Amino acid sequence: MSPSLSFNRNWLKELGSSFTVLRSRVFATLFFSQAISMLGDAFTWLGLALLSYQFGPERSSVIMATALTLRVTAFIIFSPLAGTLADRLSRKKILYITHFLRMAIVACFPFVTAEWQIYGLVFLLNVFNAFFTPTYQSVIPQVSPSGQYRQAIGLSTASFQLLGVLGPGLAGIFAVWFGPREIFYIDALTFIIAALLIVALPAAAINRNGNHAQPALTGWQDVAKGIKLLFGQPLIRFGLFIELVTSIAGAHILVNSVGYVKSGLRLTDSHYGWVMGAFGIGASVAAFTAGSLDRTKTRRVSLIAGATLLATAICFTNFVGYELMLILWVFAGLGQSFAEMPTETLIGETISKNEQGKVYGSHFAFSHLWWAFAYPIAGFAGSHYKGYDFLIGGIVSLVLLAMVLVLSNRRDRTKLKKL
Repeated sequence: MSPSLSFNRNWLKELGSSFTVLRSRVFATLFFSQAISMLGDAFTWLGLALLSYQFGPERSSVIMATALTLRVTAFIIFSPLAGTLADRLSRKKILYITHFLRMAIVACFPFVTAEWQIYGLVFLLNVFNAFFTPTYQSVIPQVSPSGQYRQAIGLSTASFQLLGVLGPGLAGIFAVWFGPREIFYIDALTFIIAALLIVALPAAAINRNGNHAQPALTGWQDVAKGIKLLFGQPLIRFGLFIELVTSIAGAHILVNSVGYVKSGLRLTDSHYGWVMGAFGIGASVAAFTAGSLDRTKTRRVSLIAGATLLATAICFTNFVGYELMLILWVFAGLGQSFAEMPTETLIGETISKNEQGKVYGSHFAFSHLWWAFAYPIAGFAGSHYKGYDFLIGGIVSLVLLAMVLVLSNRRDRTKLKKL
């Protein structure tokens, strides 16, 4: 049997096994709840991109960069605490309460009349997102069928990316039919539906294995322990620094795509939606494939190859038309998933279940700290170096990747000398 045929069969087998995890009623309910709210998130960020453009084409990059920076600031401040609460409190209550609160916030976006209102709502929205996400991540290992955690993560990630494809396309259609502000009402509706699905689940199914009788640690001691566990695993630590590389390239995609499509290529909102959809297609394909990469060395290769592919793809964007941009964004999506999925999976496989909430919270905070640096860089490049912004982002990402590899190899050689 040829190697390529063997790979294809293994990939198809892995793809099929990804869907078998849906046989678990609890996981399936959580999965569909998350999928519905993620579809709404796609509407939120495309809506914000269009809303920012209403304040002036020259302001769109700055507004989006500021909003996204506030988003990750909320994550950095609150997600470590959220992770510790996920190990202590009812995870079910955290999940559905944060859904209802986010529903109320996104319903306010249609009434925005000033930039500061965008910033305030984005920050509040993501304070509660910071409490939701680490809790949800810590629940997946507990509700996944035995031995199928990697498939569960792969399915969740692929669905996130697929909905990133559907969301911008649907949002573009709804924006044409009803207007760019009205799509926020659809987003609010998705949060209601998602919350009701979680409410219908028995609390014991979500909270099982949770350590509600925690040892006498303060909240800050819990946070410190989560950080120590996160950086204590060499491959998880390496993956975290690879995420610094991907954040620089990814921020340029999120911040500067709308300006390049609408002002640079002089195309429409729908074209922007399809460009972001192409990115989601690539990321979805990679998410399913990455589930079969279960060896440590293969995961390291995945991290490096993904970051290289993503950074290289955006380097050429300023010099191509719409059709080639679609192709490049597919490759960029492939790179993003290959570079980011292994770290989340490793946490679920190597960290004790009673400690996973605080580690996921720490990972969520640090991975978004990188984005807090990346968004202003992307906004500055988009507003001061139009026509070269993606090239600058790609070069900076490749330089950072080289630095991470050099420092990682030096650390490995130092450890070998001590043996």
